[in-house]
Amino acid sequence: MKLLIATNNPGKMREIQAILGDLPLELVTPAGLGLNLDVEESASTYAENAALKAHGFTAASGLISLADDSGLEVDALGGEPGIRSARYAPQAGASDADRRAYLLERLKGIPHPPHEPGWRAHFHCTVAIATPAGELYFAEGRCDGFIINEERGSNGFGYDPLFYIPEWNATMAELSEETKNRISHRARALRNALPILRQLLGE
Repeated sequence: MKLLIATNNPGKMREIQAILGDLPLELVTPAGLGLNLDVEESASTYAENAALKAHGFTAASGLISLADDSGLEVDALGGEPGIRSARYAPQAGASDADRRAYLLERLKGIPHPPHEPGWRAHFHCTVAIATPAGELYFAEGRCDGFIINEERGSNGFGYDPLFYIPEWNATMAELSEETKNRISHRARALRNALPILRQLLGE
């Protein structure tokens, strides 16, 4: 069975391939199929955005597709940036570094408890799996931590250098790929999706 990883984000692609690599299926990418598709994330929830992407890539490829939508939610900002995490900066064409800088700018002047390392936050991920028959399945994952006011680490992408996990005394960007692929929000959502994938495989 072929499973299309419905993303054009190379960081997500590597994580998903590493986490699902042991399954007896062939993981294919849009680039590997010559598929140039960009689905607009226009919905108001993670699940709806993930479903839009999964359905879109399945319709274009005829394959079972797995998509995810994820975001960072900071308590002190009322859950921002949330589903706008990938677009969370006032300027067009903003980079990951621009979004991190904007997040810290928004947190300026908002105190956090002095006994805590930063502002409480969590990453959320919803995975959607769409089949050519029109079936749609979901799984979710979450990782809790804090936003700190300095970037640390060079692994990962997005907000990883600011996301500190006390249990590991490290930011997400300081973790090894193996560790991140065990504890991240995406890893947990994908693990929760494994029974669905095994069911589709007929195991």
